[in-house]
Amino acid sequence: MEMNSPVGRNALDTQGIVGKPLDRVDGRLKVTGGARYAYEMQQDNVLYGFVVEASIGKGTIRSIDTRAAEKAPGVTLVLTYRNAPAQGTGNHREAHPVLTGPQVTGYGQPVAFVIAESFEQARAAAYLVDVKYDRLGGKYALRKNLNEARLPKPSDAPAADSAVGNFADAFASAPVQLDVTYTTPLQSHAMMEPHATLAMWDGDKLILHTANQMLNQGQQAIATTLKIPVENVRLISPFIGGGFGGKLWVNADAILAAIAARRLRRPVKIALTRQQIFHVTTHRSDTIQRVRLGTDRDGRILAIGHDVFSGNLPSEQTYEGAALQTRTLYAGPNRLTRHRLAPLDIPVASSMRAPGESVGLMALECAMDELAEKLNLDPIELRVRNEPTEDPEKHVPYSSRHLIACMQEGARRFGWDKRNAKPGQVRDGHWLVGMGMAAATRGNPLLLSKANVRLDPDGTATVRMAMTDIGTGTYTILAQIAAEMFGLPMERVRIELGDTNFPQAAGSGGSWGAGSSGSALFEACNALREKLARTADMDPSTAHFADGSIASGEQSRKLTDLVGAGMDADGEIQPGRNNKDFSQQSYGAHFAEVGVDVDTGEVRLRRMLGVFTAGRVLNAKTARSQAIGGMVFGVGAALHEAMTLDPRFGYFVNHDLAEYHVPVHADIPPIDAIFLAELDDKSNPLKSKGIGELGICGAGASIANAVYNACGARIRDYPITLDKLLSALPVRA
Repeated sequence: MEMNSPVGRNALDTQGIVGKPLDRVDGRLKVTGGARYAYEMQQDNVLYGFVVEASIGKGTIRSIDTRAAEKAPGVTLVLTYRNAPAQGTGNHREAHPVLTGPQVTGYGQPVAFVIAESFEQARAAAYLVDVKYDRLGGKYALRKNLNEARLPKPSDAPAADSAVGNFADAFASAPVQLDVTYTTPLQSHAMMEPHATLAMWDGDKLILHTANQMLNQGQQAIATTLKIPVENVRLISPFIGGGFGGKLWVNADAILAAIAARRLRRPVKIALTRQQIFHVTTHRSDTIQRVRLGTDRDGRILAIGHDVFSGNLPSEQTYEGAALQTRTLYAGPNRLTRHRLAPLDIPVASSMRAPGESVGLMALECAMDELAEKLNLDPIELRVRNEPTEDPEKHVPYSSRHLIACMQEGARRFGWDKRNAKPGQVRDGHWLVGMGMAAATRGNPLLLSKANVRLDPDGTATVRMAMTDIGTGTYTILAQIAAEMFGLPMERVRIELGDTNFPQAAGSGGSWGAGSSGSALFEACNALREKLARTADMDPSTAHFADGSIASGEQSRKLTDLVGAGMDADGEIQPGRNNKDFSQQSYGAHFAEVGVDVDTGEVRLRRMLGVFTAGRVLNAKTARSQAIGGMVFGVGAALHEAMTLDPRFGYFVNHDLAEYHVPVHADIPPIDAIFLAELDDKSNPLKSKGIGELGICGAGASIANAVYNACGARIRDYPITLDKLLSALPVRA
């Protein structure tokens, strides 16, 4: 099925299993240790690998002495560029060649791979590899290399620039003007499960148990890198312990394990250490964002401009699309968004949860707060006055948009009417207390996905697809869809995911996972329902499925009487004209209350609320969990997270979870997330929208705005740490 027109009423429109807050079907496996992750997969005669990282940011390997490592106990092989095979090339999404030459293009780049009988032996021998370098001067810091920033031209992302009307003239003549610059830092995904792979060969067939969010894309990238047919590569990943985009693409662990396993004719297992993850895998680029808003005296936007600088390797075109949401969120006749990419000699930058909107809204939504104060308007009222009637750049209608409803409902629940608009006026002992809000939006993509569903004589439905579950509840949601479609209890549905031997799926990422995979399953179920109806001599359009039976009129047949030895069907979903004919986003509004210690500048989140609309909610419990998880992510972005780059060496100094700070339990009070009822019939057959990344979008800005309302200090350089805040506090004890 292609999404070329709105979908009509269907089997999910009745109140049934879909939407209910059911517990995760894989929950017991996870809490009892029954869910096996990549590194936990067992294989006889397995070897273990350990990466040796480059200790310079840019240069050339002058010499590499592996003799001591090769003589160390248990060592079977030391791979370097001198004995690694030739590999295919491409950008980081297409291929991941390793150990291809003496050139070093980023600190932490693998320069050797030691394989031994045990992990401990491999690790010990890795420290015996003696590498000497000829160091070259590198370009490491974004701000120092803005003069070399270029226009990125990605092949698989929106155009870097957009322009509507005449921004320059409209801004220059606007009665009210705001021109501010915000910066966001380098960030690491910091997922729980490290990147890990178990590789083995069966003749010329490669089998990888690996932590990867998009298995079919990964299958192609590995085939390209190793120069083997894609049908000779099998990726298996039934459970992933978090990814946040850091496992979207193939990383060095998979390629190194595959090369070593082929050379040694034994299975090879590798897990990157937490410290290695920071340099060997991807990260979010830092950004410098200039936001310009020009309005009339009533606050209606006449000109809106958003310029973004980010950085990446010279060979990459991937940029942080921090101005993309600015193209669609607010009305205004004169518009300009521009992205520029500085070539940097640090590890590759790539997608991290809500790439673009996550950091872009931290600038735009704080700028809107500043503009509201300048206009003496309530921040919600300013946004209401600039609500568009159509997408202001594409000039197409929205598939659905209830942003104002989210803001109004959030304001009512949060007690926004009690907010004192003047900063520094509310105290609770030595705490200055303030409220802030921000809008949330995230694109709603739909990607090609396929599914197979089979009914067996015992009344069990089995679903298979190469979809992944990164902890978001995919197993549960798919089970709910199948159970609903066939009138089966949840315990009679078996979901099998995470294997490229199954039908192709989009994978988990970009807020497209549940909508794409669920829609493919919905289509497969529809096809099987039609087969069952015709087998029962019933009209498929009037057939009703419940209690393991199919009924139409006075007729009723048990499904187990119809399937024979088993009956199955395939389904497919792919984007169509709806993707161009409608502007598709999910929406929400964040509300935060913080306390700022008047003596130390310490910030404490006191309470937080998110109100969202995202089409049909497929599982109320997992949806709320996803939203709250995103909001916690936003707390980290606002107050904690930053990779510190040593600009002399291109080295991330705080490359562990002791010094790369993320929110912990003590940082997070009880917070809440709710979803307003909505169906989007232009989005997909489920009438749902993406949720996974929506919660982070705007969350950090609401906290920053609350900090300003509390104490009057506007910090535009994230994260808002107490050293920045203390020096800017205008209100003292």
